[in-house]
Amino acid sequence: MNPELPRLPLGDWVKVALDWFQSNFEWLLDFFTIVFKGSVEGLVSVLVAVPYPALIVVFALVGWLVRSWKLAVGTVLGFLLIVLMGFWENAMQTLSMVIVSTVVSIIIAIPLGILAARNDRFSAFIKPVLDFMQTMPAFVWLIPAVLFFSIGFAPGVFATIIFAMPPGVRFTELGIRGVDAETVEAGYAFGATPGQILRGIQLPLAMPTIMAGINQVIMLSLSMVVLAGIVGANGLGKDVVTAVSTARVGLGVEAGLSIVVIAIFLDRVTAALGNPAEYPQSLLGARRRRKKLARA
Repeated sequence: MNPELPRLPLGDWVKVALDWFQSNFEWLLDFFTIVFKGSVEGLVSVLVAVPYPALIVVFALVGWLVRSWKLAVGTVLGFLLIVLMGFWENAMQTLSMVIVSTVVSIIIAIPLGILAARNDRFSAFIKPVLDFMQTMPAFVWLIPAVLFFSIGFAPGVFATIIFAMPPGVRFTELGIRGVDAETVEAGYAFGATPGQILRGIQLPLAMPTIMAGINQVIMLSLSMVVLAGIVGANGLGKDVVTAVSTARVGLGVEAGLSIVVIAIFLDRVTAALGNPAEYPQSLLGARRRRKKLARA
């Protein structure tokens, strides 16, 4: 017979800590609510105000600029499909949440990754924190998000940032640590300061790895903003939640397909930005070839 052990009320302790934080930092939570909600709603207003043909052309040009004309054609067809299914405005709401969440995540993640790459103690400290952030079930992050920010865009952005940020930190640290040590030593030999080494050598050489991390941040953000529909955030996530709760297969397929279109576009664009040399058929690649020919 197993001995009966006393229950550890860890959940109760966490609730007390969250209640204390909410009551003592209500001003900070109100500030973040205004920032998150205002940023998403402002971006949605801009994207929706632009006629969808013009915006689709812009997206297609971005795809052609960084990757290829094939991505441009696929972008036009994909986003036209979203329009024809009647999900354009909801898609722009989801895209706005992804953009805001990704930008905030990158602003936080890259400096943390740089610090982790330059300080072994900080790296050892932050790794278990990142493990906790990334392995905790995504639904769990919605609980403190609702507690802090009620419902709407703000809790969705907050939960998305927490869930999506770890790859940005990890890949930034990995990229900087992966820079050839002899190259760094050569920079120091020429009298460069640590800041100049970081800006002129480490960050440029680590950029493909950092962009791979940003790509992962975007993909995780997109998966999380879909779940944010549970806490009242408008967009395609809300359509998916409605489809699940009402067993509407058609709605779920259409909303899911719209999410796939956005995901493919963002994935291809960020992958091309991380490795521009691999896509000579892009407009940027053609420009680089002309410059090389001119110099030759």
